[in-house]
Amino acid sequence: MDNVELFDAGEKGKGLRTTKDLKAGEVVFTEPSFAAVVFDSLSQQVCHNCFRRQVNLHRCAQCKFAHYCDRTCQTACWDEHKQECAAIRNKGKAPNENVRLAARVLWRVQKDTGIVSDSQLISVDQLQDHLADMSTDSLKELKINVQNFLDYCPNTKHGSEYISHIFGIINCNGFTLSDQRGLQAVGVGLFPNLCLVNHDCWPNCTIILNHGKYVSLKRGRLTLPCSPRIELRALGKIAENEELTVSYVDFLNVSADRQRALKHQYHFDCMCKSCSEHFKDDLKMAAKETDGKKPSDELVKEVQKYSLECLAKIEAARAASNFNEVVKLSRECLEKQEPVLGDTHLYKLRVLSVASEVLSYQHNFSEAAGYARRMVEGYTKLFHPNNAQLGMAIMRAGVTHWHAGLIEVGHGMICKAYAILMITHGATHPITQDLESIRMQTEMELKMFKKNENDYHSMREAALQNKPTGKMTASLSGEANVKALSYKQ
Repeated sequence: MDNVELFDAGEKGKGLRTTKDLKAGEVVFTEPSFAAVVFDSLSQQVCHNCFRRQVNLHRCAQCKFAHYCDRTCQTACWDEHKQECAAIRNKGKAPNENVRLAARVLWRVQKDTGIVSDSQLISVDQLQDHLADMSTDSLKELKINVQNFLDYCPNTKHGSEYISHIFGIINCNGFTLSDQRGLQAVGVGLFPNLCLVNHDCWPNCTIILNHGKYVSLKRGRLTLPCSPRIELRALGKIAENEELTVSYVDFLNVSADRQRALKHQYHFDCMCKSCSEHFKDDLKMAAKETDGKKPSDELVKEVQKYSLECLAKIEAARAASNFNEVVKLSRECLEKQEPVLGDTHLYKLRVLSVASEVLSYQHNFSEAAGYARRMVEGYTKLFHPNNAQLGMAIMRAGVTHWHAGLIEVGHGMICKAYAILMITHGATHPITQDLESIRMQTEMELKMFKKNENDYHSMREAALQNKPTGKMTASLSGEANVKALSYKQ
């Protein structure tokens, strides 16, 4: 935490600012989770220690709920899992992820009094719970969780009021944890120092989960893996004494929708510059201009209403794995949108994104590449140039173009994505390393293409007939549906 200090951020409460100048891609600080759990739906697919998606996980023989990569991960997690294991055995089943996380937080608070190291700037129970700001429905859900917690931990020394305080803290401050390649949300954790970083819709930092490496901490002959850590990384130059900010919501929403989401989940009115000035809202809702003329407001509203209805049908078909229907609906929607909505309109970009993913999954790479290119062109006009979501989108588009045989465009996109992810993820992150391997492959193929185009296409067709198109296609286009959660993304 040498790069930061705690300060009074006025109406925002506490905040963190830099103690020195930082450059793009620099790690501001790292922090292990105070407590973290795997989502219920992925409890058998993700290691409960390192949060990596794995096949053939080793199951805890006692509670039969927790799963681990191997004995090494299980041993490393035992201090956290020990009380959880006994509670699950006594209860007969595991409660939901909110209750499990609250239990882990309270067990650790009881053990370490809420502060686990000298670098932790705030105790867990000093974090905001916003119970007074919760809606009636949210409070009802919280009371149910408190009762489930008391059933799960009947011998707890904590009263209902303090337990409610912890659930409120989790609701406002929990961060989703991704798998090792950053492609799917797999759990939720609490990071006290990170909770001090305030929101801005156009932030100067991004948060990445680093799954860590094996370290020299030993028990007998075992070398234990370190816990997953978040990294707060600078998106650009940050001057000394400048406040550090991250975005709690997706920037691909207009300012009014972002403000509404922030008020609902985090109970504050966002007055950042992007919201105050409605930054890029005009592009996100833009109508198409042809020869200096735009469609009527009535027609734009009609197509926007149609688009929302169509997007709901597309999502339902996607959830049902009816991918042919997804493609059909996407084509129809884009045909309706094309003469009316601008290329940066959010509804058009959402359709392009889904269509390119599903078509890639179906190995219809040529059509998918066209949609992916248009999506990237729109994203580039909307996002911060070093935005992680932009980098991932360009990476996916680059891989799609590569598989479509468009090696020149594909390699260019992959290089651009690599430059962004080096800032947002760093050189050691698994997805950056995967992308570096692809970049080297496409660079070699591009040289072959420039030397003899016909020979390149002949070799490419022969290769495609004899082996799969590669793991990146599946991981980038066949992403599993992740349940919607209101934790900070």
